[in-house]
Amino acid sequence: MIKYIDSAKRQFQMYKQLGEKAMGQIDDEQLNWQANEDSNSVAAIVKHLWGNMMSRWTDFLTTDGEKPWRQRDAEFDNGKMDRVAILKKWNEGWQCLFAALDSITDADLERIIYIRNEGHTVLEAINRQISHYSYHVGQIVYVSKLRSSNQWASLSIPRNQSAVYNAGKFSQEQQVRHFTEDWVDKKEG
Repeated sequence: MIKYIDSAKRQFQMYKQLGEKAMGQIDDEQLNWQANEDSNSVAAIVKHLWGNMMSRWTDFLTTDGEKPWRQRDAEFDNGKMDRVAILKKWNEGWQCLFAALDSITDADLERIIYIRNEGHTVLEAINRQISHYSYHVGQIVYVSKLRSSNQWASLSIPRNQSAVYNAGKFSQEQQVRHFTEDWVDKKEG
């Protein structure tokens, strides 16, 4: 039986890797590019994800998810950052998240925690963050794809390749996907 926490970890890991693969296809200048004054660069999105992750997942079960030390507005400053600094924040945020998930079990899912003084079950809070992070990783992918020009290596089924992909899938015997620790690395797109 798949446990919810394990399933959530796989979802988060999938989005982490998707963001990394997208950022890996653009250079440092492109990581800091913004379409206009009101849009966010990939670097700003990463800073925001980092700030959110550090706030939400630090002392996850015992303190409000909006920490008094968080400077949310500063996360969206579009100051230039190099790839090393961006990836340091990226990895620090994800490490905080995974450490928190490792500290809880499915038995904790109905416990109440608070985010901005609003009660959520642990299950709701995790789902909220999966949704939030997938939204921002989608932005990272979109901006990265825009800035990579014709160099983009698809992170999914390549355009105009659905029929070929589906033919390969449907030529195989039906199977139930069994998730393993390395599933995300082996997953196609």
